[in-house]
Amino acid sequence: MVNKINSIEIKNVTKVYGEGINSIKALDNAILNIYDNEFFTLLGPSGCGKTTLLRLIAGFEDITLGNIILFNDEIESLPPNKRPVNTVFQQYALFPHLNVFENIAFGLRRLNKSNSFVDARTKEVLKLVQMQDFSNRKPNQLSGGQQQRVALARALAPEPKLLLLDEPLSALDLKLRQAMRIELKNLQRETGITFVFVTHDQEEALTMSDRIAVINLGKVQQIGTPIEIYEYPKNEFVANFIGEANLFNAICQENGKFGKCKLETGHIFKMQIPKKISKGDKIRIFIRPERIKITKTNKKNIKSFIYKFTYLGNAAQIIVKSNNLEINVNLSIDKVRDFKEGEKVNLEFDKNYLQIMS
Repeated sequence: MVNKINSIEIKNVTKVYGEGINSIKALDNAILNIYDNEFFTLLGPSGCGKTTLLRLIAGFEDITLGNIILFNDEIESLPPNKRPVNTVFQQYALFPHLNVFENIAFGLRRLNKSNSFVDARTKEVLKLVQMQDFSNRKPNQLSGGQQQRVALARALAPEPKLLLLDEPLSALDLKLRQAMRIELKNLQRETGITFVFVTHDQEEALTMSDRIAVINLGKVQQIGTPIEIYEYPKNEFVANFIGEANLFNAICQENGKFGKCKLETGHIFKMQIPKKISKGDKIRIFIRPERIKITKTNKKNIKSFIYKFTYLGNAAQIIVKSNNLEINVNLSIDKVRDFKEGEKVNLEFDKNYLQIMS
């Protein structure tokens, strides 16, 4: 992204439901900036606070503490209808008695736009979402994907500065969901509007986002690009929530730039270890399954073997047992036929992707 102007700033935002001992802190001192013309995703498990944050931005909930700033204007005191923000919900909430054209035109008419503007703008957004041939149909005559396109067109029609999307793909089947990911990303690029997308689906987040905020238990765990989040997770929650992770106990044998540690698997690695970690300290080491190379061996002293082999069509997931530890390894399609359960194997860890977890 070239443009780094802040579209929205979340400053120390806390949301508490209830009072006293029965209170629930849904969001805890959230701090993040979302850039203009960015596809930004709030990712986390159910109940983590991501939808709460979206509702606070939209104005559907009141903030307990903190500030929300949209293009340099504080908006937390504004009612929802005064905010330059629109929302697409999981349930599209289309009016069943209105056709597609009138569903989109409804909001523009409420804004007292002229008939000529309403007609032109409605046709424009229908074309944008490729629904111009369905303008006379009722919602119950549309597929799930078509209903979603109409909901998007309705939200985009007033030209909001910010579009909020609350798990809009979750009700669709897998193939349609995958197709709509591409369409949504293309739509965001074409309109230049900032999209804030809520999901619990890591694949959606990785494939669609410019940046991701991972949230758990009301706290922002990490903010970064998909590559940063996946390759360099800041803690064990992020490592486990995004993709598959191997996490091992280890002992520091030497710290510094040319440090050394011994994993509980028996493997010894040379890697950079911060000087705050002393010799003999217990540490946690992280590596992704695809960063472990597996080879066959006939050596009698090797105790690692393939415990479980899962064929996935275009790849395979393997669990290797080594010193009673289970290690996840991913195999590419060209290697799938080379291995089977029970075989002894060597493991080679890519030290460039070994990481000490905080």
